[in-house]
Amino acid sequence: MNASRYPFLDLPTVRTDFERPAADLVAATSAIPVATLHEAAGRIGALPSAIKPVAPSFRLCGPALTVHSPPADNLWLHRALVVARPGDVLVVSVGGHYEAGYWGEVMSTMGRARQLGGLVIDGCVRDGAILEQFGFPVFARGLCIRGTGKDFAARGWIGHPVMLGDVVVQPGDLVAGDADGVVALPRGRIGETLVASHEREAKEQDIIRRLDAGEASLDIYGWNR
Repeated sequence: MNASRYPFLDLPTVRTDFERPAADLVAATSAIPVATLHEAAGRIGALPSAIKPVAPSFRLCGPALTVHSPPADNLWLHRALVVARPGDVLVVSVGGHYEAGYWGEVMSTMGRARQLGGLVIDGCVRDGAILEQFGFPVFARGLCIRGTGKDFAARGWIGHPVMLGDVVVQPGDLVAGDADGVVALPRGRIGETLVASHEREAKEQDIIRRLDAGEASLDIYGWNR
């Protein structure tokens, strides 16, 4: 990346050299429901339940490129689009300012062109109907028509830890989202979470079979006391 073309790359708040999960782990995780991943990981990493897919069909899974944006300002999101790698998921904190649309058609166009994995933002976006047509997965708190500014003097961060709700997301964590919500998994725990997820899925299928055969959930789980 050419720092002379993009001077913000020299700022101490911009970090792009973090390690990302292996591609095979990302692919394997993408096939598992988000709720299962959360449970299998020990019930960790669930991002605020208000963050949902803009379109019900949206699903994402990829390494987190973390962004902290100043309130009502999306310049740092545009900057993150420049440094993101194919497959990266932008995970964005906006300092609790939800009454603004930080993302829309233009940014989804760039994200799709650069083959990014999607966007998870603890804030709002706009152009909802168009975003669904684009197919670029966007997870947000909702829609807001209010615009944002571009304050070149405002401080933001890329590639540093961000907090969404009570979860700290590190750059390079694996982020997965589906219709139920979003989970962030520590990069070092992906392998064990995959093993536990497959075990959990197999166990649930056996329970469903027994329920279909007429057994009661209280008996199966030993709760009949």
